[in-house]
Amino acid sequence: MEAIRIILGEDHALVREGTRHILEQHGDLAVVGEGGDGQEVLELAERLKPNVAVLDIRLPKLNGIEVVREMRHRSPDTKALMLTAYDDDDYVLALMEAGASGYLLKTCRANELVEAVRAVHRGEPVLHPAIAMKIARLWAARRVPVESGAAEPLSPREREVLELAAKGLRNRAIAENLGISVRTVEGHLNSILGKLGVSSRIEAVLYAASHQWVTLGEEDDA
Repeated sequence: MEAIRIILGEDHALVREGTRHILEQHGDLAVVGEGGDGQEVLELAERLKPNVAVLDIRLPKLNGIEVVREMRHRSPDTKALMLTAYDDDDYVLALMEAGASGYLLKTCRANELVEAVRAVHRGEPVLHPAIAMKIARLWAARRVPVESGAAEPLSPREREVLELAAKGLRNRAIAENLGISVRTVEGHLNSILGKLGVSSRIEAVLYAASHQWVTLGEEDDA
């Protein structure tokens, strides 16, 4: 199996070295580049096309939000996982809207970081529990509830698809769980985005969490 290729964006050399050491203890993870400022990280992403970029928010030259936003154009297949000490409301929402795939606090354990890298590489959104609750609260404050009649309620099947998406399942796994085709899953997801008035899968999941339809991070042991 080919290793997950990772770049690091962190302006403190000691933290970069520690993060690299944690990740490279695992054979399926390979750190292929490091940058101490946002411009350097962006250039690495464009040149190396890594699978995952692990980034701090407060980077010199270009901050983490700017890097994530620009990376979507320069290296669109690279997933951004934020690893930071900051959980300010403005940072959290700006990063999710910029396209970050995950948000961890530096208080997380080493194994949580490793599993988060693997998860975002699989296409699963990863949020530290405290961040998930904060986003759900902020999202609820910014959105008009579906129950108010501002949007058409989801069908039972759409609720099932959204619940499985919130557990981190991708389209093929959702299709297998529900006994339907991948194309049908895609159709349900497109309908969900339209009904909720959002533009991405993670926005739909966060909207659902803010209305207590799903629980972020819930595991499916079946």
